[in-house]
Amino acid sequence: MYDYFLGGRDNFAADRELAEQVLQVAPNARTTARANRSFLVRATEAMAQAGIRQFVDLGTGVPTSPNVHEVAQQIDPDARVAYVDNDPIVLVHARALLSGIRSDVITIDGDLRDPKGILDHPKLGAHIDFAQPVAVLLVAVLHLLTDADGPERLVETIRDRMAPGSHLILSHLWDDPDGVARAGADKYARRKASAPVVPRTMEQIQRFFDGFELIEPGLVYLDQWRPTEGMINAGADDRFGVCAVGRKA
Repeated sequence: MYDYFLGGRDNFAADRELAEQVLQVAPNARTTARANRSFLVRATEAMAQAGIRQFVDLGTGVPTSPNVHEVAQQIDPDARVAYVDNDPIVLVHARALLSGIRSDVITIDGDLRDPKGILDHPKLGAHIDFAQPVAVLLVAVLHLLTDADGPERLVETIRDRMAPGSHLILSHLWDDPDGVARAGADKYARRKASAPVVPRTMEQIQRFFDGFELIEPGLVYLDQWRPTEGMINAGADDRFGVCAVGRKA
């Protein structure tokens, strides 16, 4: 569905049908998806410019260009990137995309509900040195976990493994006062989608950054995080996604 909102081709009829139902109650869902992708690009670029040379993208989703490795390696061709997901379709697409390119980019089968299993994965340990600063991306993925799945535990486990100077890049569906996000989430629930959608309040999202220092401009709407001139979706009426980047001291 995310791919469909972005205008991609890697989606199925069921995805398109449910996406159109969501658009009926949340007309800005497509704008939100595009603004979210734009945030991922700007945040990755900012981290690479700040000297981060290792990136772990958790809950990658279907690859959509520009990808994390394309952005990071444009600044430093030697940047190392690991993509992690547990969806077999995502993994097939990711491996096809990465086949034949440099060994600096890998894909790993991992479930966010088992963060220790991801961090202890031998392939990840051989590729990413957590004794050095790393940027971990949790972009538009934590709202696919229920409270019972332990999203706060996931972030805490990752934070504790990070070296000082590491960064957390995070975006999340906001539980807006008008209830638009929850109406869209209800569409998922009624169709028994493979993953739930759990909008959260600003206070709940802020708690994911416990132990991190938010860098400027803090926790803001997607189109407000360091907007660039001519940025896609700049000034759009996007108020369903929020984002921030936190630094571990």
